[in-house]
Amino acid sequence: MKKKNFFKGCLLGFAIILLSVFGMYLGLACYYRDGFSYGTWINGVYCTGKSLNEVNEELIKQCHYEGLTVTGSDGKSYTVLPEDVNLTFDYSESLKYYMEKQNAYLWIDNLTGNCAEENLEPKVQYDKDILLQKLEEAGIREEIPENDRRIMICKGEEGYYLLNERVHVLDVMKARECVINAFESFETNLSLEEAGCYKDLPLDEPMKETLMLWEKLSEYQACKITYRFGEELIPIDGSVVCDFLLLDENGNFVCDESGELCTDEEKVYAFVDKLADEYDTVGGKRQFQTTRGDVVTVEGGIYGNKIDRKAEKEYLLAAFLEKKEEIHEPFYTQWAKKQGKEDIGDTYIEVDMTNQMMYYYVDGVLTIETPVVTGNTSLGRGTPTGTNYVYAKQKNRVLRGRDYESFVKYWIPVNGAIGIHDASWRSEYGGELYKTGGSHGCINTPLTEVSTLYEMVEIGTPCIMFY
Repeated sequence: MKKKNFFKGCLLGFAIILLSVFGMYLGLACYYRDGFSYGTWINGVYCTGKSLNEVNEELIKQCHYEGLTVTGSDGKSYTVLPEDVNLTFDYSESLKYYMEKQNAYLWIDNLTGNCAEENLEPKVQYDKDILLQKLEEAGIREEIPENDRRIMICKGEEGYYLLNERVHVLDVMKARECVINAFESFETNLSLEEAGCYKDLPLDEPMKETLMLWEKLSEYQACKITYRFGEELIPIDGSVVCDFLLLDENGNFVCDESGELCTDEEKVYAFVDKLADEYDTVGGKRQFQTTRGDVVTVEGGIYGNKIDRKAEKEYLLAAFLEKKEEIHEPFYTQWAKKQGKEDIGDTYIEVDMTNQMMYYYVDGVLTIETPVVTGNTSLGRGTPTGTNYVYAKQKNRVLRGRDYESFVKYWIPVNGAIGIHDASWRSEYGGELYKTGGSHGCINTPLTEVSTLYEMVEIGTPCIMFY
């Protein structure tokens, strides 16, 4: 009897435990019925027992897109930001579908290690009309209709150039498609060049003829001659030789029998004259920094460079037609110590006739400083201003004029009969002696200083004379 009761008790206990476990299982099944099943992971988010909306919010927080930067062939770029086009993410549909596949009553299956791990894609929405508008504002639009795109030869400051609107044309439809695909794929960068969004348009016969003419023009303008004026280099490039072309009365290019472009010789010669006008310095104006501290304008005189225009015209025409490549120093009929516009250099004689002082600089260093007496201004014999040069040196010379005959030990002429020399008849120099007791025009200099100058100075040295 006792055994029978014990057996019934065990059976009842087992039944109670079984019912409890089953009840707990059903309870959990009911719990998971309104949320994701035990052990569910979606896109790295633990979803067990969480509702669809809760998981959706967590997944949306993981979504981050900085936008798409689009770069054109010109290197210019622009960025389409998510907020500009009202971009949104939503996992609701995919989460709902996945949740419906789960069986809440089989949640125990996940305890065996078969945890539900899933990767879901969101539903992406944005305003495509706004995106297309942004693209148009950024330049992805048809600037010029394809039928209106031209090929023509134009003239600018650098010479003739080709305006070709039919090469490397943006394929607007393809560019829009590439941008949309890249944006929807959450790419961060897109090169329209690498994406093949440019094309060349077909050419008609007149366009092909224009291209052939442009090839001849390009070769014509490819001059490799460079003029050297001291330290300054003047390239004879397209901006110069474009004006050498021979044109007819209608402004069209003239070609010879072989189809080559013709050169107008007179235009070449005119360029040489223009160049000489600019770089000839004999008798021209110069800005000179004086020892006394100011800058004076010195005009006139015999010093400077003078281009041999005839020789240069012959050279340039022949060298250009022969396609020479060289750095050329012009031919001169007169050479200064230096070439170019700044032709004085740093070794020169300076005669300040206002202060009645003479200075001699060697390589920029003041070597001689002495008072002098210049031409008598009261008698109209004032020493003329100008930039001159030492063109000779003589010792023991007799200077003769209509009313004088003077022996000098050192004679350094700088402009015709005007020169620097000693004056044994003088005991004083400088001050205002020149106004009433000055020379016939020469620069009277103390013997010691003029003898030193005579030994040091070279033929061709500039002599700047001013008041």
